Amino acid sequence: MVASTGVAELLLVLKIAFLVLLYLFVVRVIRSAGSERRAPSQDSMILTPAAAAAAGLRRGKPAPRSVRLVVRRSPSLEDGAEFPLNSAPVTVGRGGQNDLVLSGDEFASARHARIEPRGDGVWVQDLDSTNGTYVNGSRVAGAQRLDPGDVLRVGETDLVVEEG
Repeated sequence: MVASTGVAELLLVLKIAFLVLLYLFVVRVIRSAGSERRAPSQDSMILTPAAAAAAGLRRGKPAPRSVRLVVRRSPSLEDGAEFPLNSAPVTVGRGGQNDLVLSGDEFASARHARIEPRGDGVWVQDLDSTNGTYVNGSRVAGAQRLDPGDVLRVGETDLVVEEG
């Protein structure tokens, strides 16, 4: 009997401690919510495009730059030949359906790679070619951005990315 009253008293103390902690938690939540409401609010500032430009905050589009591929070495293209890249994607490969045909390059696949000018630069993607597409000696996995001076290798053809 003594043991059961001791356990009952311990349970009562634990219940009271739990209720006190719960009460303190609720009070803390209410206070923090109230202090957030009383904090001075920051007004957002929405500017018209003309006002933003006048304040020097306008993010204008960068001037479109002309990018071209220049043949450095190829069994089927003349060295120094230039291929401008406009806004449309360019496919490269041995097949006649490509925009840049490498008919004499036996190491190029029929549809080897796609070069795509985008707003954030020029990107190349290998189209599951047999021998792979390389940029500066590293094999392309997925889409990879091309920078000026990069050497793009498709089969045995080396193309240099140039701005101008």
